[in-house]
Amino acid sequence: MPEAVRFGVNYTPSEGWFHHWLDFDLDSVRADLDSVAALGLDHIRVFPLWPYFQPDRTLIRPRAVEQLLALADAAAERGLDVNVDGLQGHLSSFDFLPAWTRTWHRRNLFTDPQVVEGEAAYLRTLAAALADRPNFIGMTIGNEVNQFAAGPHPDPDRISEAEAEQWLGRLLAACAEAAPGGLHLHASYDAAWYQDDQPFTPAHSARLGDVTAVHSWVFNGTAQRHGRTAPQTEQHAAYLVELSKAWAEDAHRPVWLQEVGAPAPLIPAEHAAAFAEATIDAVLDCPDLWGITWWCSHDVSRNLADFPELEYGLGLLTNDRKPKDIAHVLAAAESKAAAPRSTALVVPSAPALRSRCAPGGPVFDAWFRLAADGARPTTVLDTRTADHDHLTARGITEVVTPDQVLPTPQGGTRS
Repeated sequence: MPEAVRFGVNYTPSEGWFHHWLDFDLDSVRADLDSVAALGLDHIRVFPLWPYFQPDRTLIRPRAVEQLLALADAAAERGLDVNVDGLQGHLSSFDFLPAWTRTWHRRNLFTDPQVVEGEAAYLRTLAAALADRPNFIGMTIGNEVNQFAAGPHPDPDRISEAEAEQWLGRLLAACAEAAPGGLHLHASYDAAWYQDDQPFTPAHSARLGDVTAVHSWVFNGTAQRHGRTAPQTEQHAAYLVELSKAWAEDAHRPVWLQEVGAPAPLIPAEHAAAFAEATIDAVLDCPDLWGITWWCSHDVSRNLADFPELEYGLGLLTNDRKPKDIAHVLAAAESKAAAPRSTALVVPSAPALRSRCAPGGPVFDAWFRLAADGARPTTVLDTRTADHDHLTARGITEVVTPDQVLPTPQGGTRS
């Protein structure tokens, strides 16, 4: 459990986006990192593009690895720690998969033995290269890799829950083998928590790896349904953090809000700072929070084509590295100790019932009714409601089911 909450940013280069690896300019990177460090943040999350680093299954480009190390060293010079995502994978609506896994060479990303061994070799190589850097936090297997395993991806590599768990175990072990003592994890987008047929499950997120990662995006129907200033929107990230705890076996497993951002037009630019302040305040009231890593550092250049409109303006800083109002919110954020949450809402343990927890579902709605009543809710699995040791370890003194949480006026009290 960390002594203080970490505050950082997902590093998006101001020049060339993640394609900057093709024309790597260390001076430009240094200038970007200067602008990040000036905000007083303590870490960045970094994204090598997988096909650029491993264009052939048995070729991991030494020059690309050297560039990654140069970036990490530049971050260290500015007091920034570094987490590295390996399998990119998927970023900002674009897929980046090496040619040796697609079309004429189509093989399942998660189950083909040669592909998995290639992935493990790649992660081992990056982790081993970074292992001696004192500012290296650890590896994330990849960014939201679960989106390749089910719909709505247009061409998914279908797998079972057991195959997903085997794949995660194999690649987490590769990271730990190459960089013992690092904080190694995997990161799913919110389908892992909300989508009934997603093979990457809440239990995988909350039990595998050294920390639970959650990615909170309110364009998932939350902001559309409730509006930009509703508690459901401003506390969506806190809800995901607390939802994740139901499946954790460690009562105080740390949770990392690894991605959260203010997507326009649902969160208009002039309201982004207020959204960020409300989101951060709510999340800091969650015990066992490892850190908050905002998406993202710099805007995407308008010179680049075909991004969804919302992607261009998510940066804390502009393309010329000037901080926006939202940057000052993150810069001013301070860690605080959060008291235990004593009221737990029962959630279904069956993965096929995850949609009950999604926006508009009965668990989601009940959680926010409890929050409106000032209950500071957390969650507990339906299989653990009578587990006294578990409840005591988490500081839970009251357990309620969704059908017990009746609508009350905003700010009212439960009878």
